[in-house]
Amino acid sequence: MPVGEFPGRTRPDACPGALQVHEAADGPLARVRLPGGAVSAAQLRVLAACAAELGADVIELTSRANVQVRGLRSPEVFARRIAAAGLLPSPAHERVRNIVASPLSGRGPDGLLDVLAMAAALDRALCARPRLAGLPGRFLFALDDGTGDVAGLGADVTYAASALGADVSDAAGGRLLLAGTDTGLTAGPDAAIALMIDAAEAFLDELPSGDGRAWRIRELDDGPARIAARLRGGAAPPVPDPARLPGDANPPIPAPTRRPPDSASAGRLPGPGRLPSTGAGRPVAGRIAQRDGRVAVEAVVPLGRLTSAQVLALADTGHAVRLTPWRTVVLPDLSPAEADRAEKALDAMGLVTDPASPWAGVTACAGRPGCAKALADVRADARHWVESLDRAPATPVHWAGCERRCGLPRGPVVQLIATTNGYEERHP
Repeated sequence: MPVGEFPGRTRPDACPGALQVHEAADGPLARVRLPGGAVSAAQLRVLAACAAELGADVIELTSRANVQVRGLRSPEVFARRIAAAGLLPSPAHERVRNIVASPLSGRGPDGLLDVLAMAAALDRALCARPRLAGLPGRFLFALDDGTGDVAGLGADVTYAASALGADVSDAAGGRLLLAGTDTGLTAGPDAAIALMIDAAEAFLDELPSGDGRAWRIRELDDGPARIAARLRGGAAPPVPDPARLPGDANPPIPAPTRRPPDSASAGRLPGPGRLPSTGAGRPVAGRIAQRDGRVAVEAVVPLGRLTSAQVLALADTGHAVRLTPWRTVVLPDLSPAEADRAEKALDAMGLVTDPASPWAGVTACAGRPGCAKALADVRADARHWVESLDRAPATPVHWAGCERRCGLPRGPVVQLIATTNGYEERHP
């Protein structure tokens, strides 16, 4: 369990937000929640302007499809700008609006349900419950359209569409997972939001009084079973109808430079031939056929970092943009001709649409100089290493500046962890 191991934890969650910034080594860092990974072109332009004018011109994608702006010179001005852009609908809830959703939202071959609309409804319902502002900043909701992509992320509360009923509008149209465990509880899409909100309330009910050390359901003894028992035990307070809540905060639906490795790791970087081959892994780049005959294009953001110029270029594509928990961007609903143009535009802005690219499956934490705990400039080392490859690594590779292993993806991952004596290599 990387980052903030639960045993012995003595402090409440301090996950950053747009108001509660993190004092990183390179300056204040703000995290902006984007429920479902949805962001409008206008909001992208505001984020780009903030990064360029107020920060270090760095926008990071997170493993929850949120964004981070680094090196802020005026967090107060930043907060005012993103609030005006509709990205801060509830100051009290801003750190708990962690909602991931299947990026294709029912459009893919296995998709059964439009979960992007549900993500917006869940966000409104969450912000309407004052008590849920007390959730830890790491508590995570997920809405899976039946593809199984985000159901495997181990979110605290997941609604996974399934074909248990005659169709997904039936009462048995989706399953509730708690910390990745199937509870046996089912609900149709019309009742799913209320069930998820009740599960979050039940988590708070199960926390020992005044104990803020448990940040996730999996950190409670028998957490999934205890919360499921509460959900089966009686009616919970009604959830306000999301359609009647005021203030809809959700809008309608350069290539890396070569740098030498850090001196701490020079000459001790792993060779590409040593990576094991698992044959597993989610496709992270290229075209995805939609069921309606249209096409989505997914692009890898190398090491999850964008400049303001790249964000502006995304906004200027004229297409909807979805961010994913895999630090990729998806442009859905394209014709084949539009997909051709989109691929060229994404490649021109330094993103990667070739699934065989060495950048596919390579991630890294902030490293030096952004993190005071890091023992190496892992991003520079990762770039140097990727340039030595001629294909994507068979198993995802994560570069970490210390034992905290921030940003470690789920599933089989080769871990390269900086130490005072170079990198320690750990295999799944």
